[in-house]
Amino acid sequence: MNDDFWGEETRRDSRADRTEQRKRDKRKKRGGGAAAVAAILFLVVVIGGGGYFGYTKLDTFMRPPDYSGAGSGETTIEVKDGDYTSSIAETLYKADVVKSSKAFIKAAEEEPKIQGVQPGFYKMRKQMSASSAVQLILDPKARAHLVTIPEGLWASEIYQRLSKESGVPLKQFKKIKVKNLGLPSYAKGNVEGYLFPGQYSLPPDASATDLVKMMVDRFKQQVAPLNIKQGAKKRGVTPAEIINIASLVQAEAGKAEDQGKVARVVYNRLKIDMFLRFDTPILYAHKLRIYDVRNHHLTIDSPYNVYEHAGLPPGPISNPGLTAIKAALDPTPGKWLYFVAVDPTNQVTEFGETEAEFYKMKAKFEKWLKENPQP
Repeated sequence: MNDDFWGEETRRDSRADRTEQRKRDKRKKRGGGAAAVAAILFLVVVIGGGGYFGYTKLDTFMRPPDYSGAGSGETTIEVKDGDYTSSIAETLYKADVVKSSKAFIKAAEEEPKIQGVQPGFYKMRKQMSASSAVQLILDPKARAHLVTIPEGLWASEIYQRLSKESGVPLKQFKKIKVKNLGLPSYAKGNVEGYLFPGQYSLPPDASATDLVKMMVDRFKQQVAPLNIKQGAKKRGVTPAEIINIASLVQAEAGKAEDQGKVARVVYNRLKIDMFLRFDTPILYAHKLRIYDVRNHHLTIDSPYNVYEHAGLPPGPISNPGLTAIKAALDPTPGKWLYFVAVDPTNQVTEFGETEAEFYKMKAKFEKWLKENPQP
């Protein structure tokens, strides 16, 4: 026999082997499919019938580790600016407030207010259930050392509030080295005017420098979009003078809607070399908070006496908010040269262009003084 004969025989055997293999594969598939169906039926019976590995046990197995109860003790955690729920959950887990970050995330899914958690420090308890932790961090009372700094305060008044809330002795604020505060270069080392008003959550164990720097940092963050240098150039003043004008606006305007007009009065008077003759710089020099300014107040020998010194005071007289700074950058168009707070109780301010209008407004204020005698 030749080689072709043996090759044909081999091919027939190979085809037969393949045919037999396909038959075996089909049997296996039928067996495997039946096994899969049986497994599914088994799970349905087990879960639906409440067997040992029923739904309750499966749910318990899949639930993330969690403590029970309201916890005990106290610990302070920080929520940083930009933290998501997952970040907060991880912080709580590391502080042993919750047993797992996943438990907190799961509990937070049922509380939409969690998205409103503000940056700051929070007093929590150790080993709390995730749901308890969610509710506590949403409680305003959990905010640690929360202090609100209103617009228009002096730096000395701000130091008193920070000292009272933080426990840092007031004398430590007087020892602050301004070079460590990160003030804008145009501030020229002057803190007044650059402590941004707002609500602050004070860090535990912070120093006086830390607390004041926090406010300076907020100032820089808030005014950055305003491009003060460019705006000052447009107005023909320096960036420092913008903050100076803003501090006057903040001190003089009773309502936010009047701030642009007050700023315009400042620019109009400066333009014609008219003395400002504002009471608030005088009161700043005296460190007084009164309405009834008399002649003896006006005789103080101080560069802040704008009755006797032309131009702006030597520096800011308050710490202005964002709207006052915007007003200094973009004053309301107008020809006003005068304004008077005719009704301080209701924050009513009137504006005028002539001296005659000024005296009429002043008469209204004198009437208010008689009806509201000052201590």
